[in-house]
Amino acid sequence: QVQLVESGGGLVQAGGSLRLSCAASGRPFSSYAMGWFRQAPGKEREFIAAIIWIGATTNYADSVKGRFTISGDNAKRTVYLQMNSLKPEDTAVYYCATRRYSYRDYDYWGQGTQVTVSS
Repeated sequence: QVQLVESGGGLVQAGGSLRLSCAASGRPFSSYAMGWFRQAPGKEREFIAAIIWIGATTNYADSVKGRFTISGDNAKRTVYLQMNSLKPEDTAVYYCATRRYSYRDYDYWGQGTQVTVSS
């Protein structure tokens, strides 16, 4: 079994920063990409950012582009999300996930970490 554990969430004022971490453990697995998603109350889960290990290609949702930065280490099976210039609308539960193959969707998910941005 594979476990993903997020950490680093918390309460921050608007304009502040947080750095989320996600570490994978368990049986070895191949990983095409890892990503971050979030879900705010009453809303659907949305994609935030992803890193494709080959070439370290990164992708971001328009809502966070220029403010959030994803990074990670495939060998250590860790991924980070640096969040700057946080806004109240960034308040959500943030999840990390791994996508083992390019032809499949994200298949392992963490339990989430709460991020609350006060105005």
